[in-house]
Amino acid sequence: MKKKDGKCICPECPSFVECRQLAFCFKKVGKSKCIKEEKGCLCPGCPVQAKMNFKHAYYCTRGCEEDQSQ
Repeated sequence: MKKKDGKCICPECPSFVECRQLAFCFKKVGKSKCIKEEKGCLCPGCPVQAKMNFKHAYYCTRGCEEDQSQ
């Protein structure tokens, strides 16, 4: 998955583990298959999250915006 609009900050997150996945906030991607431990979250400051008006965090371990909104 490529960075959305070149603005995805997933690789800078303290919880991030390289696994060829980005943009966990989108249902198409969903939870990471590699990230198992929450070590901090940058989602609240992500430009993609702001642009899409998402409200949650830890998409990599808790699921996409849609899943967390249920």
